[in-house]
Amino acid sequence: METQVHERTDQHPGAYLMDGGFVKRDDITALEQRQVTVYTPLRQPRTTTSGRTATDPRPADSPEAVAWRERMGTDEAKEVYKHRAATAECVNALARLRGLLQFRVRGPAKALCVVLLMAITHNVLRWIGLSA
Repeated sequence: METQVHERTDQHPGAYLMDGGFVKRDDITALEQRQVTVYTPLRQPRTTTSGRTATDPRPADSPEAVAWRERMGTDEAKEVYKHRAATAECVNALARLRGLLQFRVRGPAKALCVVLLMAITHNVLRWIGLSA
């Protein structure tokens, strides 16, 4: 996705607020090497008996992943990540309220049409709400 943003705007974003379930260390390393700051929650260790915390570096971590772990352990990074819920999750909740619970069409082209119509509807309703 970051490559598409760079191709379209000819610049890298300054930061990404990413969902914790969809990020990998390789992605964090690649983005950090492009000077893109990654904010995504840390996964808790599977076992608590080892005494290891989420911010402790792992053996397979790159230097960029170690820096990400340290950053996400700070209160400042946690405060930045809180903004993700106010932006991304709001759009998903509004789409569900407007009836997008499941697709009633088949195929990627038709599903894309439904999603684009929802996006246009969302943007128009936000525009009306903000201009009032």
